[in-house]
Amino acid sequence: MMQDYKLYEYAIVRLVPKVEREEFINIGVILYCTDFKFLAVSFQVDKLKIKGFDESLDVEELSKNLDSFQAICKGENCGSSIAEMDVSSRFRWLTATRSTILQCSKVHSGFCLNPNYTLQKLMREMVY
Repeated sequence: MMQDYKLYEYAIVRLVPKVEREEFINIGVILYCTDFKFLAVSFQVDKLKIKGFDESLDVEELSKNLDSFQAICKGENCGSSIAEMDVSSRFRWLTATRSTILQCSKVHSGFCLNPNYTLQKLMREMVY
């Protein structure tokens, strides 16, 4: 039934190796659903694709930064006060506009029954 569907918000996580060129690769999705108290991020780090885009990029450093995204989503203590914020605030912080090699698209919304399934569906549609 339609009333079972819950509003969710998501953003595409982009790798922007050379910020001044504004070129990017979609590498993940972050999804937030208030009603399910759900905040999660999923990534696909394709080393060959990344190195083809920018061979000087440190993939290990990128992976550490992505691990921080994951820890913040889970609210794990990653040495940051951000992880201690409520779920909504963590989502807003992670999707805020920034000029770094990891950036998020504008926030989009939809309705879902299962946010984890929806996260994987968005990964298939936007990243893989």
